[in-house]
Order: sequence, then structure tokens, then C-alpha cells
Amino acid sequence: MIVGVAREIKDHETRVGLVPHGVTALREAGHEVLVETRAGEGSSLADREYIDAGAQILELAADVWHKADLVVKVKEPQPAEYAYFRPGLILFTYLHLAPLPDLTQSLLDARVSGVAYETIRESDGSLPLLTPMSEVAGRMSVQVGAQYLEKPNGGRGILLGGVPGVAPANVVILGGGIVGVNAAKVALGLGGHVIVIDRNLNRLRQLDDIFNGQIVTLASNAWTIGENLKIADLVVGAVLIPGASAPKLVRREMVAAMKTGSVMVDVAIDQGGCFETSHATTHTEPVYVVDGVVHYCVSNMPAAVPHTSTFALTNATFPYLLELANHGLRGACERFPALRDGVNTYNGVVTHRGVAQSQGRQWRAMAAVE
Repeated sequence: MIVGVAREIKDHETRVGLVPHGVTALREAGHEVLVETRAGEGSSLADREYIDAGAQILELAADVWHKADLVVKVKEPQPAEYAYFRPGLILFTYLHLAPLPDLTQSLLDARVSGVAYETIRESDGSLPLLTPMSEVAGRMSVQVGAQYLEKPNGGRGILLGGVPGVAPANVVILGGGIVGVNAAKVALGLGGHVIVIDRNLNRLRQLDDIFNGQIVTLASNAWTIGENLKIADLVVGAVLIPGASAPKLVRREMVAAMKTGSVMVDVAIDQGGCFETSHATTHTEPVYVVDGVVHYCVSNMPAAVPHTSTFALTNATFPYLLELANHGLRGACERFPALRDGVNTYNGVVTHRGVAQSQGRQWRAMAAVE
């Protein structure tokens, strides 16, 4: 199979979908690898490293897309890339289709097989390709939140950990999954007062054990969320329904009741965001203010630390990429059932229930599609 590695064009997206040692492994398995020039530059990976690993470097993105049987990326294709879609192409990347009906329609019209990192699910319920970037984004959410709490950045002028005699910041984390637990680790490590809100009581018990009672755990409901937002200095939105739009847990009136200069970081923005006041931002223009509250809603947060993020991501994605290359889409899905949940579009049909429900579309399981 011919595997193409496209250079990312999303704002400040500096990760890359394949590292040189992955090229070597694909070549040893009998596959050809095409890499767009400077694809790895943002992650400190030079073209020469890919050439030494056995890849062919191409100057034009169009050549990579048109010659490859399978294109591996990091982020969802941007509108300028839709013209590269064609029947039979396998696209392996983060898609986050739920809030992107135009991208979904373009994939369907071109009969592209869209395999989404974020919906590949193992038998134990884990999301192995979402986990590494959730770990990065969770840890980053508190770093950037602490930065925007500073007065020159529009915040209240609060040091997250406080000092002796002055209370630390109140950090409220909505969701106790991978993002939430990593946010809690960093917030606690910086000395913050941490509150985690989740609807799963068993998960709250686990978190109480993990943190040895050092954080406050609360059962989720609208009243609890609203009351804790009133005292929050930093709020991290960390909820997830795989493949579907994130629930709007924070209503507009809750934001209006928050302290002026408090900060909200919506890590769920890839799936539409979990605050009613959220809309996607970029690394170029990362924040905006609603009712005096600073909103950070960058949809590719881990791109700010691309070297770490690229290697963490490709450690997880490569085994699945190799199976797709070795066996093709149907063959890989038959051999590795976890891949089936990753197939969001196939042969002009939506094949993931969460995507279909979020967009009001019909869906069919991949096995039922000719």
C-alpha cells in the first residue's frame, strides 16, 4: 500500500502523523511512504530524517493525496483539502465530525473511508488513540489557565497556587476522565484547590482514592455545577461522549454569575464544546471574553507542544496504521474489531452512530455497507 503523510495546514498545527521510525517499519513491511516536504518540521523532524528512513519526499500536497492509498494526518482536513478527496481513499486522522457537517458531507460525496482516531475503542471500553492527546490537553489546560489568570492576560490576577497567608485558586474540573484526571494532577501539583465534578459515582470513588482525598469530588447536576462556578477561578471542561457532540453542561446564565476575570478552558471544543458560550479559537487568537470571563477554546491545544505530542500520538496510532496498510480497511476491521468503531464514513455512508445522531443523519454499520 502507498501511505501518504500530509503536512498539517490548520492554524499553528505543528504535529505530524508519522515519525521516521514509523516510515522504516512500513517500508520493512513492504509499503511505500510518501511524505510532503516539511511535514515534520514543526515537530523538529527534518525531511532528511524521513529520507534516511526510506520515505520519498514530495513538494506538493496534491501529489501526496492523489498518489496515496491511505493518508495519515493529525487533525481533520481543512476546507482547502476537500478537493483532494476521492473514492477509495482511506483517511486516518482525528476527524471530530460531530460539529462538522460540511466535512462529513464532503467525505460522503467523495466516498472516502474516514477512520477517526478518537472513536477507535478497545474491548475494555478504552479509547487508545484519544488517550495520549487527552493526557497532553488535560495537563496543558491548567498551564494555560494559570497563564490567563494573570492580570496582563485579562485574568483576575491570581497565582494558582497562592502563597502562605493567601488562598490558592479554586479549580473546577467538569469530567473525571483522562483529561480531567490529568488536569487535576497539574492543578494539585501547582497548589490549587481542586474540585472534580462527574456523574459517575464509581469514578468519583476512584478519584478520591487516586488523590488520597486531596481533591473534592462532587456528583454532577445543574445546581452543583452552577454553585461551584460561582466560586471558581479556573474551570476546565473535560467531558466526552465518543463521536458525539459534547453536552452543554455550562449554561449562559452560569457564566454570567461567575467572577470577573475568571478563566474557562474548554477541552471538549473539538466535539463542539461543553459551555454554551464556547466557540472554537486558534493558537493565533486563543481567547475571547464573555460576561467578563476569559474563554480559551483552542481546538488543537497539543499542537503547542508538538514534539511531545507527535511522539505520544504516533506511539499509539502506529500499530493501527500498520494493520490498515497490511490488510486494507475491511481486512483490518475483521482482524481487529477495535478499528470498526473508528470508521466514521465508508462508501458514501455514515457508519458511526454518534456522528449520525449529532447531525440528524441516517447511519449503517460498516458490515452492512456494500
